[in-house]
Amino acid sequence: MDPTIVEFIGEKCMISIIPNFSNEPLHLIYGSVGPFRAGFPVFVPLWLAAHLRKQQKCRIVPPEWMEMETLEEIKEEEKRSKFFTKMPSEHYMVVAQLVMSTAPDDVPRCEELRTIIKDIFDIRESKLRTSIDAFIKGEGTYAKLDNLTLLEMHSVRPILPYSLDHIARYQRMATASQRDTSMMNTTGGGTGTGSMSNSFFTQ
Repeated sequence: MDPTIVEFIGEKCMISIIPNFSNEPLHLIYGSVGPFRAGFPVFVPLWLAAHLRKQQKCRIVPPEWMEMETLEEIKEEEKRSKFFTKMPSEHYMVVAQLVMSTAPDDVPRCEELRTIIKDIFDIRESKLRTSIDAFIKGEGTYAKLDNLTLLEMHSVRPILPYSLDHIARYQRMATASQRDTSMMNTTGGGTGTGSMSNSFFTQ
């Protein structure tokens, strides 16, 4: 999956804005949003929120999870647990990046949030790569990883074909080695029996 597709999917997330204009509902392909009333919050797709914000027609209301206290708890839990913690949004990186790049003035402690969200992503990436490494070394053929987001799965996608190919080659080599060993044992056993028979009749 192309990174732009991952971003496209993430931009469909709904987010609250406070418009500074009034308008009837907008009828989009996958549903209607609005009506818009100046000063009253309304939920719209993230891509529309960014579009309106660039035109200075609204203020974006950051999601509840985009607070330092919440993210610090998530970061600490991610560091403590060997498993992946459930993130507050399936597309947390896409949402955070677009909101903070489009409307930094609407996000309290924006730079601090940017840093801690990147920290969380890096911790999870490191944990994911460690899991893949253990999977390869353990010669596994099946793995289950819960609570990964689409972007995180996409980030390690390039190394997965190599990993699976490495495992397949190892398994083929192991199977061939076992087959050769079995054939050698069978051949060796037959030769031994023949020698004993010849020796018996010679006597």
